[in-house]
Amino acid sequence: MRILHMCFGKEGGAERFFVNLVQAFDRRGGIEQRFIIRPNRTWRRHIVEIGPTIENNYNYLSLSRWWLRAEYRRIIRTWEPDVVFAWAPRAGRLQQKKPEGPLKIVRLGDFPPHLDHFQNCDVIVANTPAITEHVRQLGWDRPSTTITNFARPVRPEPVQRHDFETPEDAFLVATAGRFVPRKGMDAAVRAVSKVPGAWLWIMGDGEEKDSLHGLVNDLGIADRVRFLGWVDEPVHKFAAADAVIFPSRHEPLGNVVLDAWQARRPVVATRSEGPGWFMRDEVDGLLTDIDDVEAMAAGLSRLQSDPQLREQFGSAGHARLQSFFGEDAIVDAYLELFRTKTEAAS
Repeated sequence: MRILHMCFGKEGGAERFFVNLVQAFDRRGGIEQRFIIRPNRTWRRHIVEIGPTIENNYNYLSLSRWWLRAEYRRIIRTWEPDVVFAWAPRAGRLQQKKPEGPLKIVRLGDFPPHLDHFQNCDVIVANTPAITEHVRQLGWDRPSTTITNFARPVRPEPVQRHDFETPEDAFLVATAGRFVPRKGMDAAVRAVSKVPGAWLWIMGDGEEKDSLHGLVNDLGIADRVRFLGWVDEPVHKFAAADAVIFPSRHEPLGNVVLDAWQARRPVVATRSEGPGWFMRDEVDGLLTDIDDVEAMAAGLSRLQSDPQLREQFGSAGHARLQSFFGEDAIVDAYLELFRTKTEAAS
């Protein structure tokens, strides 16, 4: 099987899962892969070692888009992929009706406002049922299905706290994500500020970086907050923490929760779309209403005072990860989709 991937994402959970799935396909064997990606990504090295890669921003206002569209047609004509796999709407826009032949799919990890970019796609794959239902309500009448994510299969190796000037005996909370309003990083900072003695590691970067630093200073907790920057593999940082907070206001899935469960760490998350779907409150973690800082702080305080509860939620979350988000099951679902649709077209 031959798959051409197109991914113009930047840095985040969607891009991390893109790399995860590409590597899983490579481990499965019998699959050739090629790529069109945005230039200068931190995850580039994981891609180029698997297959030939073209780097282009696919800026709709740039003349280079015409060159890239020609390259797209050339690859399909000369390499003859079975599947052209577009990651997110921007890549879906590059799909072309002609030449015919490969299965053209677009994978969505968020709720699109319209279907304009998917007119040349055969199938929409969403990572949650809510997104699948959303595109149907928008009028999508071609095949669509839900195939969720899996966490990168790595062995968690806790980093040393002293490398980040953090006491070994502190109650350490960790979080990760882009510094944008929808991720609710400000709510995480406010919640931790209400838990006496709690420390916070924040992984990520983005437009709200300066305001988050200002908030930390205003709340008087700068001495126990560490900004770690963008982290390629957060699971090792989570493994060094006592708990993970996931405060998103809007979250289609929530890869941070999966990484925390991989590290067997308890999670306090909001009832945003993704965690509200797959997390079980008081079973494999704690769920709070969105922006309920007091409830987040109360959940962290419970975990701070009860090591046994931390272990209970961490073990239950890890079991949930293995049963609900297993790599083999997700890869099998994609390959079955590819084979079913390509065989039907032949």
